[in-house]
Amino acid sequence: MASDAASQITVGALSAIFDETKPQVREPIVQCVQVKPLPPQPTHAERYRAVFSDIANYVQTMLATQANHLVTDGSLRKGCFVRLKSFQANSVKGKKILIIFDLEVLKELGEADKIGEPKPLEIKAEEDEKPQATTISSNGFYGSKPATTPAPQPNRAQPARGPSSSAHATIYPIEAISPYSNKWTIKARCTSKSSIKTWHNKNGEGKLFSVNLLDDSGEIRATGFNDQCDMLYDLFQEGGVYYISSPCRVQIAKKLYSNLNNDYELTFERDTLVEKAEDQSDVPQIRFNFTTIGDLQSVEKDTTTDVIGILKDVGETSQIVSKGTGKPYDKREINLVDNTGYSVRLTVWGAGAVNFNVPPESVVAFKGVKVSDFGGRSLSLLSSGSMTVDPDIAEAHRLKGWYDAQGRTEAFTSHASLSGATNSNMKADPFKTIAQVREEQLGMSDQVDYFSLKATVVFIRQDSTWCYPACLSEGCNKKVTQLDAGQWRCEMCDKTHPRPEYRFIMPISVSDHTGQLWLSCFDDTGRLIMGMSADKLMQLCEDDHEAFQAVFREANCRTWSFRCRAKIDNFGEQQRVRYQVSSAKAINYSEEAARLAEIINSYSLN
Repeated sequence: MASDAASQITVGALSAIFDETKPQVREPIVQCVQVKPLPPQPTHAERYRAVFSDIANYVQTMLATQANHLVTDGSLRKGCFVRLKSFQANSVKGKKILIIFDLEVLKELGEADKIGEPKPLEIKAEEDEKPQATTISSNGFYGSKPATTPAPQPNRAQPARGPSSSAHATIYPIEAISPYSNKWTIKARCTSKSSIKTWHNKNGEGKLFSVNLLDDSGEIRATGFNDQCDMLYDLFQEGGVYYISSPCRVQIAKKLYSNLNNDYELTFERDTLVEKAEDQSDVPQIRFNFTTIGDLQSVEKDTTTDVIGILKDVGETSQIVSKGTGKPYDKREINLVDNTGYSVRLTVWGAGAVNFNVPPESVVAFKGVKVSDFGGRSLSLLSSGSMTVDPDIAEAHRLKGWYDAQGRTEAFTSHASLSGATNSNMKADPFKTIAQVREEQLGMSDQVDYFSLKATVVFIRQDSTWCYPACLSEGCNKKVTQLDAGQWRCEMCDKTHPRPEYRFIMPISVSDHTGQLWLSCFDDTGRLIMGMSADKLMQLCEDDHEAFQAVFREANCRTWSFRCRAKIDNFGEQQRVRYQVSSAKAINYSEEAARLAEIINSYSLN
């Protein structure tokens, strides 16, 4: 087994990453020869260091926090083989190091003792004499040549100080910055810039502004006070990309003022250097961490999150007067819906409310909205937040496809109407057993009924009903018809494609201790239950039928928490209730234990 795995390793790939004269290979396969946690840091997420070998060399790496689960669930361990999918190369204090953002553990290659006698990658003396800013972006081909940072214009609010500091520094990922970092330069996009705010108190007066900064690895908030506010405010423009070099204070983030997923934030100091970057193509535009509208019910009051939905209704602009300051504020309320079957009211403030001109039925993504328990659940766009109309992201395309296919005619449940409750402790959907679903005749009325269900998958059909061939056009998802080999016709788009994209439309039989029920699942739920895309599963069906059947066997006998909607449908001359899965997730045993404890308490009270 070790010899087979050795033949799969991309020998020399690690050295090539740091040397543009060597042949490059996309997504190299390497062996993990060590994994261990980094020393704990107060209030900081746990971090792991791994050593990877390509037989010729080994290199130290630091795992991004989004890869931690591979260590904690036991997948990434000493001796296993992995495919490096996204990373950033750096040199720190004479050592070469990789920041790993994404990797895949190749379980089919098994595990083995360390293969070969790999040598460490070290920086040569002549390299030390000619330092360069080397950035390997996870957006593009990782083998791109190490790039010498162009000589950007210095921050015009400060006198030029000779050669640009960023021309002699390693480009750090934002996620690697902490109070323990020394000299560093980040290359980041300004995704949000606040207005200048002033304060007056017994200690004096002052002013400040803040920006949100983004790169491939994450986001961080940075604030400039007083002199730094004067010097840097006009330099920063939303959407622009900048080099920012220490000294710059790194401190624990004040979550009350920031919605970013970072334990730290920056404060600009007198000698902080900020420079406009000429090349802006290698930095992402914006990063979202969406909560579905249906899941808002489980989000704590005053939490800041991101949401995306279809703009259903737009209210008129109105004004309220602040009780604290006596100042008038413009506001506008809008309604968003998504494919969970819920709607939510969102308030836009100030100039954003007055100038709001987004047409209904647009897909709108909001970054930085505050969750309130007023009227069940409602949202408010923070001054540091932003709004993007019809963003070119997968979530937006899926929503548009769903809305055009069926969402336009659906009835939506508002959080305010759930059980008539208006406090933060109410549940999004009533929990039901299968027996209760049938006894209460959910879905038999003219209204759509929503419920949560904990059930085990007991049967999935393997015939052609588990998927359908869909159009390749973005946001379409309509079924296509095969005219001939390599010709798939979409009547909706009036286009012919060389192949379809298969999508799940999967009936599953589930059971709990009270009975059995058939549920209909769409693509997102199908991917979760089957562990892969319908396209990949269809390929298995054609290439390896035994492996195809094994996927179905693996998916059986697994228990999930389903969010469902029940609605009566007409099939020919018959009427029957269709139970459709809005979303599914793995069982949260802490929540499940609390639910069962409540049931037990209800019996003891009676």
